[in-house]
Amino acid sequence: MKIALFASRKRDNTPEMETLRRKVGAVDAKDADVIVTLGGDGFLLRTLHEYVHLQKPFYGLHRGTHGFLLNEFGEGDDLIKAIKAATPVHVHPLRMHAKRLDGSIVEHIAFNEVSLTRTGVQAAKLKIAVDGQTRVEQLVGDGALVATPMGSTAYNLSAYGPILPLNANLLALTPICPFRPRRWSGALLDDNAKITFDVLDADRRNVHAIADFHEVDEVVSTTITLDKTQTATLLFAEGNSLEDRILAEQFGF
Repeated sequence: MKIALFASRKRDNTPEMETLRRKVGAVDAKDADVIVTLGGDGFLLRTLHEYVHLQKPFYGLHRGTHGFLLNEFGEGDDLIKAIKAATPVHVHPLRMHAKRLDGSIVEHIAFNEVSLTRTGVQAAKLKIAVDGQTRVEQLVGDGALVATPMGSTAYNLSAYGPILPLNANLLALTPICPFRPRRWSGALLDDNAKITFDVLDADRRNVHAIADFHEVDEVVSTTITLDKTQTATLLFAEGNSLEDRILAEQFGF
């Protein structure tokens, strides 16, 4: 098995990296059978963004803080056995098209969520449409986000959005600190939906859009869809099911 190894620089993973290199070797990502990351969830996501076009499976090793998308650290033969026995999970990213005040269009993908949030002291004002039909004339608050099932346990959960099972074929549309409508808690949408946010008073109430970690400032409108033409494969060790983790989150564990 040919393995590409990547380690986060946020902490010193040098000893673990050197041990793995000696035991399993390391090749360039384009020549690998699997891409292995050492770090946290954020580092796995960044590596995923950079190499998803290679259509290789990703196996994350927990050397970060939370490790929701990661597996326990293993060395040498143990790692190879774990990878061979791992369960693949196939996920699609959101695709964001954002229009800025200067008229330029910026496009990014997001495996967790796309969020629109205010950047100044004034509340954001957003008009929300789904498949071309206006559903919220004016959402006033800190902003809103759209999350995939995989990302529903991240920022979406912190914003009191619903946790989605991986096979739900749904997207979560969740307001962030809404002021008006006061009791609106968001919506569950079919994953074929096209969600559009128009920023009202965009020149005075600045809003930025963030797709995972790609930020676009001075946004006036954003369209979000699930890109089913692009697929990423994450590997989870035996007894380390992502479905089980998501289910456990629903019960607060």
